[in-house]
Amino acid sequence: MKLNRSKYLLLLFLPALVYYILFKYVPMFGILISFKDYNPFKGIWASDWVGLKYYSMFFHSPDFPKLLKNTVLLGVYKVVFGFPAPIVLALLLNEVRKGVVKRLVQSISYLPHFISNVVVVSMMFLFLSPTSGLVNHVIEWMGYGSVNFMQNENYFRTLYILSEIWQHIGWETIIYLAALSAIDPQLYEAATVDGASRWHQLRHITVPGIMPAIVILFILNIGHVLDIGFEKVLLMLNPSIYSTADVLSTYVFRTGIQAMNYSYGTAIDLFTSVVNLLFILTANWISRKTSETSLW
Repeated sequence: MKLNRSKYLLLLFLPALVYYILFKYVPMFGILISFKDYNPFKGIWASDWVGLKYYSMFFHSPDFPKLLKNTVLLGVYKVVFGFPAPIVLALLLNEVRKGVVKRLVQSISYLPHFISNVVVVSMMFLFLSPTSGLVNHVIEWMGYGSVNFMQNENYFRTLYILSEIWQHIGWETIIYLAALSAIDPQLYEAATVDGASRWHQLRHITVPGIMPAIVILFILNIGHVLDIGFEKVLLMLNPSIYSTADVLSTYVFRTGIQAMNYSYGTAIDLFTSVVNLLFILTANWISRKTSETSLW
């Protein structure tokens, strides 16, 4: 009876279920490659079993500490600086009373999300060019020498994080604005009658009202600490900044795809996924113990 009542909801859910089965769960069969000396001509089953050989190679590789450090730092910086940004923007937009201004700011902040990483990185090269870039023209106008930002390893992480925030802050704000719209307006009216200032309303009504959404999204962000976007890093990458810009995903591309060492690349990718899973399980466990909000 319950199944019959929910048949239309199940039909709506069916395309998403099929998508995840075909493109997320079925490909997981390929993790066997990381335990075999994979040969495309032999296939997965006929390839020789080597156990943890490629995991041991990676852990004993001289590149392992650098790759892990670069990836973790970028992931942590994204959480520390990138995660609060849309929350702050949503709270600021919520305080705007003029609808026209609010919609204009929302539209402007959403637009970068629809710009491809290729265009974003091209814009960075254009604006930060040491000879013709707008930023360096301003620096020179202030009396300082031009800086080759894109060739300097010390600026890579800052540029990557700032570009990520600029590109996605507006889109990620949508969730928090939806959570803000669900707060009962009567709470604000009662607080105003009691003499609460805007700051007190923000602190005691607005933030607690969206806290469940913040916690859930924070847990999901923790689960992507090592999942650094491959495309943007690869586009920004050049030999002069390898020491800070080379991350696990770009290393997998070079060793697994370009060098055609599929087993080695799969082993590194599986290691990344397992660590991300441990992060999200730990964050969810801590959230469940310290608050009433968790993924399960």
